[in-house]
Amino acid sequence: MITDLKMNTNLPPLAERMRPGTLEGYFGQSDLVRPGGPIHDMLQTGLLRSFILWGPPGVGKTTLARIVAKHFDLPFFTLSAVSSGVKEVRDVIKQAEDYRNGLFAQGAPILFIDEIHRFSKSQQDSLLHAVEQGSVVLIGATTENPSFEVIRPLLSRCRVLVLKPLTQGDLDELLHYTLSRDEVLTEYEVQIDSTDALFAASGGDARKFLNILELIATTPEALERKSFTISDEIVSQQIQRNPGVYDKGGEMHYDIISAFIKSIRGSDPDAAVYWLARMIDGGEDPKFIARRLVISASEDIGLANPNAMLIAEAAFTAVERIGWPEGRIPLAEATIYLASSPKSNSAYTAINQALAFVRESPPHPVPMHLRNAPTEFMDELGYGKGYIYPHDYKGHYASQQYLPDEVVGTSFWRPADNAQEAQLLQRLRQMKGEQE
Repeated sequence: MITDLKMNTNLPPLAERMRPGTLEGYFGQSDLVRPGGPIHDMLQTGLLRSFILWGPPGVGKTTLARIVAKHFDLPFFTLSAVSSGVKEVRDVIKQAEDYRNGLFAQGAPILFIDEIHRFSKSQQDSLLHAVEQGSVVLIGATTENPSFEVIRPLLSRCRVLVLKPLTQGDLDELLHYTLSRDEVLTEYEVQIDSTDALFAASGGDARKFLNILELIATTPEALERKSFTISDEIVSQQIQRNPGVYDKGGEMHYDIISAFIKSIRGSDPDAAVYWLARMIDGGEDPKFIARRLVISASEDIGLANPNAMLIAEAAFTAVERIGWPEGRIPLAEATIYLASSPKSNSAYTAINQALAFVRESPPHPVPMHLRNAPTEFMDELGYGKGYIYPHDYKGHYASQQYLPDEVVGTSFWRPADNAQEAQLLQRLRQMKGEQE
């Protein structure tokens, strides 16, 4: 038997169907929405001011912004920092100003910016004048600390409201509310045996909670019988079959970044760009990608091509300065360059071996000739005595002992087989040979 749910391909996901339009049906964030809370008082008094919602994913930031907009019955413009540049910001502000200056304007339109922390400084600067002049009321949503990610002039004109993960009590209320109100699930017979796994897997994220619930409700057996059971065992089975629903970023975050780095390491620029595109399309934080490029440049390319580090650092800086979506271009440039570069992990291996040696050995004293002698007393004790200044010699090299006596003869850096490190090794051998 094929049910109506199965046939209706246009039916929105459960999380979207349960998105409330008023504070009724909004669960969690009691400090904000109860009488005396800033959102409740804002709606009661009618005094709308710009604010930023800071909290983890799935706790109701976007929903709360829409509830406020609906209550005040104002035009609601929305931008995503993932896909909007300065041009899009200016276009929206122009539309808002045109409305504000119109004959029938009831107040400043609301501009909602999701993931505002991903806006570059120039993008945030483009908002500042409109907020100052009252052309728009800004509502920002962010998962990052605004004091680090939002420019100070803009932050000073917004109130920061902190949202918390939903508690087990919030999720329990949401569960019963959903089962009794959703247009589809009210037609089902539902048995609740245990909810510990459901609450734990949700991690205080209402969207993830409802996604898992929908998975349970749309198995072939549930669709056929129009009934399902919620239990720890069933929830665990569904998460194992559908790992994406439990993934932090919803895009197999750790698997994809692993594939990205391994494609660079494996010198496959096409694969690396593909995984980069998957991360960008999935809404990954550009700074996270840029950080991983810097790590890859030092860990997997290293001394085989020192310019790789400069390219990766430049990409990181470019992402911070120009923002999104233009930032995807320097990320792609750095990705292709790194994937196409010669590879070496000799620096990575050297520091790991040196750390292991240091941790397993006693702290050997610094040789006297290498010690600093900032005082006359230390000088009398022989600190720095016998040190040879390399710049006084040919090639700016002088043969002397730099390791503690107990460590002499130990080698940590072993050059990899590439032209750049072969040249470094040749230079070292040449200098030492000339001194012998």
